[in-house]
Amino acid sequence: MPADALLTAVVVASVLGALVVTRMPPDMLFGIGLTVLIVSGVIEPAAAFAGFSNEGVLTVAVLYIVVAGLRETGGVHWISRRLLGKPGSLVGAQVRLMMPVAFFSAFLNNTPIVAMLVPAVRDWAKTQKLPVSKLMIPLSYSAMLGGTCTLVGTSTTLVVHGLLIERRGTGLGFFEIALVGLPTAAIGLAFIVLTARWLLPDRVAAIEALAFTREYTVEMTVDGKGPLVNKTVAESGLQDESGLQLIEVHRDGEVYPAVSPMQRLHAGDRLVLAGAVGSVVELQRRHGLTPATDQVFKLDTARSERALIEAVVSDTSPLVGRSIRHGRFRSRYGAVVIAVARNGVRVPGNIREIVLRTGDTLLLEAEPGFAAQHYASRDFFLVSALPDSHPLRFDRAALAIATLALMVGAAALGVLSMLQAALLAASVMLITRCTSVGAARRSIDLTVIMVIAFAFGMGQAVEATGLADLIAGSVMGLAGDAPLANLVAIYVLTALFSAVITNNAAAVLVFPIAMSLARDLGVDPMPFVITLVLAASAAFATPIGYQTNLMVFGPGGYRFVDYLRVGLPLTVVTGLVATLVIPRVWGF
Repeated sequence: MPADALLTAVVVASVLGALVVTRMPPDMLFGIGLTVLIVSGVIEPAAAFAGFSNEGVLTVAVLYIVVAGLRETGGVHWISRRLLGKPGSLVGAQVRLMMPVAFFSAFLNNTPIVAMLVPAVRDWAKTQKLPVSKLMIPLSYSAMLGGTCTLVGTSTTLVVHGLLIERRGTGLGFFEIALVGLPTAAIGLAFIVLTARWLLPDRVAAIEALAFTREYTVEMTVDGKGPLVNKTVAESGLQDESGLQLIEVHRDGEVYPAVSPMQRLHAGDRLVLAGAVGSVVELQRRHGLTPATDQVFKLDTARSERALIEAVVSDTSPLVGRSIRHGRFRSRYGAVVIAVARNGVRVPGNIREIVLRTGDTLLLEAEPGFAAQHYASRDFFLVSALPDSHPLRFDRAALAIATLALMVGAAALGVLSMLQAALLAASVMLITRCTSVGAARRSIDLTVIMVIAFAFGMGQAVEATGLADLIAGSVMGLAGDAPLANLVAIYVLTALFSAVITNNAAAVLVFPIAMSLARDLGVDPMPFVITLVLAASAAFATPIGYQTNLMVFGPGGYRFVDYLRVGLPLTVVTGLVATLVIPRVWGF
């Protein structure tokens, strides 16, 4: 083996090993590995960093902004509420969850979809009295399976699309991969539904078992132009919120306690609700409800740019012994109190008339900078911002959904390339303020982008040093000259790589091997490329193979072995479907 090829093999193996046995960030490990290859002269810097200009990588980055627009306008939030509903059984809940997730993952990057749905599914499981551990892995797996049905469903497909453009001048069609992705997804989803009862554990998430929940009282007004007018309490879903209780309704000077689920809501109704902080955060983001206090409309910044903050009143605070109104809280701090908790339980009464005590926890609506500004203030013991708590821009939801539809249509019909369509859609999201510049920047996962780009550089080294040819020769030595046997070998090799490193990195590293193997066999490389995409996206067997698996690991209360128990047979099933279908669609 040539010295450069040997060094590249050692670097790649070391990076893979470090990912398995250490907790070092993957972007850092890939960066170190690429640095060694550059410093040693194995690869030139221009080739090493070419991944940052690859069309697939750029498309992945831009799509994060498009999804941010959908998230900030409440588009996905609105859809999830209507699709989850009230299942009659655990199997029904899994079907209600996985089918729409798989569908939307085909047209949106699946990682942001799972990020948005994890808290919604957790609360939904509580209200429906379902074990959350039976739902979180199906959430992740259905997003992964649905993502293999179109060009934009997973970043892996986009990355391989970019590699094909560089190599052959043309990439994948928007729905080309659906020819194998749809049957694979259908059989994979059916396998999960049929076996989840036995293969998935029944556990409580550790964070849920140990959590101390503060309960707040909050007052909201029914928006006269919102979707809740004339709906019953049951239809509104307010009592379905996890831990949320509708205490009373104030209407035209009358108070209605012990609210019936069949009572209809009127425009201007003032609702008094109590619940845990997570439920109150979700309540602030509900379309059709606004805070009952007009103080929130007197702050200078737009509501969509604010955040919810928890602050604990200190013993030296000038607010102690005074009501919120007499303490002139808004004028003093530039924030509005929307709920108060005392000793972990709700404080009844009109919020502005509550007399504050030392240790009271205030839920505030304020500018995001409030937490940093008052971090060391003597007026509060503790100040912390609640993540993803800003109100949503529901008035722009239709625009955001229309923009997404136009992006998909333009790319699918070939009017624009995927990158052009994504850039145009992201620009529309920013210009129309479906998302802010700050939110757009925060939405881009730089770790993912850097891992993909660094893996491109390592993949270039694997090919340039001849290591890809050597590995391809070894694969042929084991599989012989039969194209189908080699196709299976590529699937297994990619699936193994995806189990220990990110699926994008696995795809980039195996791509030159697959191309070399096809060349040596004298066959069309497309069957091997499609197999590579499917195998890289089939990282079901470990929590570290795919981002969405890691995202549901904690909320589902899982252990490493849980992924092996259900993910390994699912990998085998999807592999069988893929290797049977691909040769019939893309002939050798």
